[in-house]
Amino acid sequence: MTLLIQGGHVIDPGRVNGVADVLIENGTISAVGPALKAPAGATVIQAKGQLVLPGFVDLHVHFREPGFEYKETIQSGTAAAVAGGFTTVCAMPNTNPVNDNQAVTEFMLERAKAAGNAHLYPIGAITKKSEGKELAEIGDLRRAGCVAISDDGKPVMNSLVMRRAMEYARAFDVPVVDHCEDLHLSEGGCMNEGLVSTELGLPGIPSAAEDVMVARNVSLAELTGARLHLAHISTAGSVRMVREAKARGLKVTAEACPHHFTLTEELTRGYNTHAKMNPPLRTMQDVQAIKEGLRDGTIDVIATDHAPHATQEKQQEFTEAPFGIVGLETALSLTLALVDEGVLTLESAIDKLATAPAKAFSLNAGTLAVGAPADVAIVDPNREWQVDPSRFRSKSRNTPFAGWKVRGRVTTTIVSGRVVFELDRSERQA
Repeated sequence: MTLLIQGGHVIDPGRVNGVADVLIENGTISAVGPALKAPAGATVIQAKGQLVLPGFVDLHVHFREPGFEYKETIQSGTAAAVAGGFTTVCAMPNTNPVNDNQAVTEFMLERAKAAGNAHLYPIGAITKKSEGKELAEIGDLRRAGCVAISDDGKPVMNSLVMRRAMEYARAFDVPVVDHCEDLHLSEGGCMNEGLVSTELGLPGIPSAAEDVMVARNVSLAELTGARLHLAHISTAGSVRMVREAKARGLKVTAEACPHHFTLTEELTRGYNTHAKMNPPLRTMQDVQAIKEGLRDGTIDVIATDHAPHATQEKQQEFTEAPFGIVGLETALSLTLALVDEGVLTLESAIDKLATAPAKAFSLNAGTLAVGAPADVAIVDPNREWQVDPSRFRSKSRNTPFAGWKVRGRVTTTIVSGRVVFELDRSERQA
């Protein structure tokens, strides 16, 4: 299939930023430039007044399959991804069974291929069953198609095990992704420790629970020379330590999630379980630190930590409800809010959604360069819409942003030269 995207504002971070056409042939980008001529038989997509962007890359999603398909499936998760402009997603291994072996990895890849939506790259477990005791077969996972290793959701508490994981990961040139949480410090906690948790009578998780593990992981990365990626950092202390690690030349990258740069612990008032996530929503001072980290490049990547749960699970008491929210279909608008605030330029925002995450995990994605896979998001940056979870492509509805009026909407998503998502007329008017 041949596509010509005409007249849009093309932003390919570090390469193009201006009005241009994009020609797609045989699933790849074949030309980018002004006034391109449509080949015979080409389908023309008019993009005047819209942004034409490299498809976004999410390094941190939970698609629940195999084992928890009532929350999400690879089909529904990748459908949510392309609706949000994400053409590449990296799926965490906390499935059932855990993705700690070649068979589970291959199953996930086959399910993604059958779904035909976004590209899916599995992340393999660091340890067998993510129990933090014995290393998984990292080489086998890498050969099967895993692009990183992590026990996300279950931090590796044993520092020697983590050291060995980093040493093996370095040998196979894969990043180690850690959920930074000292379980002894966070034990029993369900929200940020502070004034609000005290007033609500809820057990808290101190910032130190994250900071201690960030410090440990940075030290081990320095010891081993491994590539370390810090998931969903949420504290001012984490940002400071990542900044210092980068200044020392360590191979450290970090991600922040839209909820951590948009919301604070105040949202938990009323015992709103859609405000329950791990790491928890923090203070305004932490939010400002995250924004500054994004602005100055300390934080490389914006990732969603898309974590679907069934409605009845989130309807439990706050202490019993599971951690996590969905995020693929709201991430773009929340990121564009940073552009409105002056925290990021539009090009730097797209870099953090597409180009930088692809670089962090060495993925062939996140660019509109000639010869690259034709993964494209076309966005109406001025489209205002109201977040309505009932319209989500995800199976789950657990979002704190229901009812929010936001700006910026994906109108078309293209994966490998195929149109896989188009905003329908009713939604264009919503």
